[in-house]
Amino acid sequence: MRTTRHAAARIDDVVRPFRIAVDQDVLDDLALRLERTRWPSSATPDGDDLASTWKAGISHAYLRELVDYWRTTFDWRACERALARFAHHTIALQDTNVHFILAAGRGRAPLPIVLTHGFPDSFARFLKLIPLLTDPPDPDDAFDVVVPSLPGFAFSTGPGARSDLFHVADRWHDLMTALGYERYAAHGGDWGSTVTEHLARSHRDAVVGIHLTDVPFWHALRRPDDATHAERKYLDAIEEFQKSEGAYAMIQGSRPQSLSVGLNDSPAGLAAWLVQFFERWSDCDGDVERRFTKDELLTNVMLYWITRSIGTSFTPYYDVMNAGAPRWIAESAKQWFGSTKRVPAGFAMFPKDLSHPPREFAERFFQVARWTEMPRGGHFAAHEEPELLADDIRAFFRPLRG
Repeated sequence: MRTTRHAAARIDDVVRPFRIAVDQDVLDDLALRLERTRWPSSATPDGDDLASTWKAGISHAYLRELVDYWRTTFDWRACERALARFAHHTIALQDTNVHFILAAGRGRAPLPIVLTHGFPDSFARFLKLIPLLTDPPDPDDAFDVVVPSLPGFAFSTGPGARSDLFHVADRWHDLMTALGYERYAAHGGDWGSTVTEHLARSHRDAVVGIHLTDVPFWHALRRPDDATHAERKYLDAIEEFQKSEGAYAMIQGSRPQSLSVGLNDSPAGLAAWLVQFFERWSDCDGDVERRFTKDELLTNVMLYWITRSIGTSFTPYYDVMNAGAPRWIAESAKQWFGSTKRVPAGFAMFPKDLSHPPREFAERFFQVARWTEMPRGGHFAAHEEPELLADDIRAFFRPLRG
């Protein structure tokens, strides 16, 4: 950890080095479970072989191929060595022990930036993006990169019984402050966009700007009376998505405990649940390995498996579905009094992402300083198109440095 701009002694008191080292017993147990996978019948009632396609979820044919590779070829120890190229740490923040990567920029005055992932991925979303931000072609564009795992994801402990999604931004601010960063940037997508928005809303004196790959979902819950044609089209598409593809969020938000038991017990089931989203939400034209190798897909699955965190990763969905009117009224009040419009915002919109809001919708809630329509890429932009995303992040924050 570089401490030239940090209060080194104070950091050492609260931040601890972390090493990813899974017990061999866990890997041996996994091997047995994979070998004994109990496969469902591939036939469907009407005789149409849906199981060989991705129409009704993951292709069973592909899942068999992936599980066979997982059992015979995938090398978790090699993944551990690859992940160890980054400096991992933990820090106790309120009731959560947060895992994070800290990567120092190579420029003369790197701008600190915190990157926040979402579901169904993990901190691994940003592994390709980190070196592009820490060591850019122009050293003046360098960032000190901080990548935390959301509470309940991977190596960050779960949030316990109380609602947590609405408090993650406060934890991230505490993390950046503990690292000695008085002013910093923020980027996120999926749940990460909500956390990043809350950072700008609640800690605007510290946040120089925010960069997002979507407009946080909760803004679409209320249709503006004066919505433009483009906004109405976007909100109609959101409603259609919820009807046709939103069942995963409903079950994760309403029955997370029941679902998590099966996924935590079956590695094949866990892979089926997670990998389906990488095919569905990426710019892969139905071929998931156009964008992700088997090793990359399984590394993400393993981060859920070895930490038994699939259940706690559902917590944000449960929080949102069960927040109730008082919580949303409070959030609206915070939005009003701590307006995000006081912090510059940049948006990188990828064509195969889940939603495609028009700029005027984002401008209702944000001070939009940059809006980029990307030529390709999907929901997992940092992994699918890291160069495009890195270029846009650098360009957006360039005038905000200093």
